[in-house]
Amino acid sequence: MLEIVTPSSLSSLSNSIANTMEHLSLLDNNIPGNSTLITAVELERFVNLRSLALDFCDFTAEMARVLTDSNHVPLQRLSLLVHNVSVMHKSLDNMPNDDHWKALSRKSTSLRVYIMAFDIKSEDMLKILKPSIPLERIHFDSYITCVSGAIVDLISRQYDKFLTHFILMNDVIDTSGFPDLSDNRNEDPLVLLAWRCTKLSLLAIHGYTVWAHNLIAIARLRGSDLKVLEVTEESIDFDQGELADQDVDPVHNLIEQVSLGLGQPWHAVMDIESLSVFTEPNRHFYREMQCFSEDI
Repeated sequence: MLEIVTPSSLSSLSNSIANTMEHLSLLDNNIPGNSTLITAVELERFVNLRSLALDFCDFTAEMARVLTDSNHVPLQRLSLLVHNVSVMHKSLDNMPNDDHWKALSRKSTSLRVYIMAFDIKSEDMLKILKPSIPLERIHFDSYITCVSGAIVDLISRQYDKFLTHFILMNDVIDTSGFPDLSDNRNEDPLVLLAWRCTKLSLLAIHGYTVWAHNLIAIARLRGSDLKVLEVTEESIDFDQGELADQDVDPVHNLIEQVSLGLGQPWHAVMDIESLSVFTEPNRHFYREMQCFSEDI
């Protein structure tokens, strides 16, 4: 129920409906101030929930505790939308700590989490990304606040056993200077992500500099297990050595080497609109969340 739910919507449901509901998705980006669509007390009625999607700021430590109660079935999928507007109006003070995440994972060993973050500052992401979150998918989208290499490095270290989808978008108007995550680092964080996260099957990047030799390394590291590698053409850069070699066309060489690494034909994404993320983030999150939860 996109954009039409009110804080009184759930309380109007009968107990019999609440008790049988298996999937609940509540997004409240259009509600001003610090109002919330569901409380921990209301969540107690939803004992058969297997899939839940919420604004991250509404998912409190008390909610996490309720979901670990013995009368609740184990939660299988949790999708959380972190938006800078929501973080500004609400607070991160009540979010689950690492012990809450450990308890949730003990309750359901098959619990997986999908996070989509819009223009979230690095210091806030460091608070959000607790080590024990069973994070399977993460999607960053930025207009103003770029993701740091340190955040990518942290994700690859903490969620190497779970992570399958990593999406990095920077919707900048000025395409002359994309941020370079490998700047001043011995190893590129995206290459380390591909090395550590052995279950990675989808990697999509736009608006961040991806060096051609690193792209080849990523393809070779994950091989045919990396089913989707989407990088926009304007995000790819070549070092001077590659450009100086008169005998090799660097673009053709990149396409050939990445295709060989992946074991399937590959080319850069030419049309940014084909990535479908840029028009309505809430609806994109909703579609991705449905895909994430479809087998539950």
